[in-house]
Amino acid sequence: MEFIDTALLAYCEQHSTEESALLKFVSRETHAKVLMPRMLSGHLQGNFLAMLSLMLRPRLVVEIGTYTGYSAICLAQGLQENGKLHTIDINEELGTFVRNNFEKANLQDKIQLHLGNAMDLLPQLALQDIDLVFIDADKKNYSHYYDLVIDKVRIGGWIIADNVLWSGKVITDANDKDTVAIKAFNDKVQADERVFNTLLPLRDGLMICQRIK
Repeated sequence: MEFIDTALLAYCEQHSTEESALLKFVSRETHAKVLMPRMLSGHLQGNFLAMLSLMLRPRLVVEIGTYTGYSAICLAQGLQENGKLHTIDINEELGTFVRNNFEKANLQDKIQLHLGNAMDLLPQLALQDIDLVFIDADKKNYSHYYDLVIDKVRIGGWIIADNVLWSGKVITDANDKDTVAIKAFNDKVQADERVFNTLLPLRDGLMICQRIK
């Protein structure tokens, strides 16, 4: 589902800071060589993630769901000088492609790629005082990922989850597993008194949460 008229979307993109040459390359290569390129964050959402990172100046970022590295590159823009971004993805076949993209961005020392199941890897990483988490992986486990990171996020830190409108299916009677999981996640966040949250209808929906207690 398109949530905004395509002409208006184009206008928004034309009046937003242009993608870097590297991000254009990652987008082109993803669309040409990788399955389901719609999973890419893309220009407008990528700018939004980069802007948040530049505002927050995080020391520690965790991304769950790397895909081809576009969003990680955006999220790394505001990292402190000694900051680190840990990104997790289960698709080992994309590992070389993703690492090459990070090297092209000169971010190989700031971004660490972990390949494997995030449900297993998150407890092993034992990260604390996380400034920012971006969840953009398998929808059925969104609530589990949230539970795994919420207590590791510092007070005042942020959690962002992508695809929380799920092409508009969240306001339908659809009962497929992914839609049910996204609805449950949205309800979980809304009921969580530990966070101040806003569901932003940008692209396929971003749930933005700040941990307040």
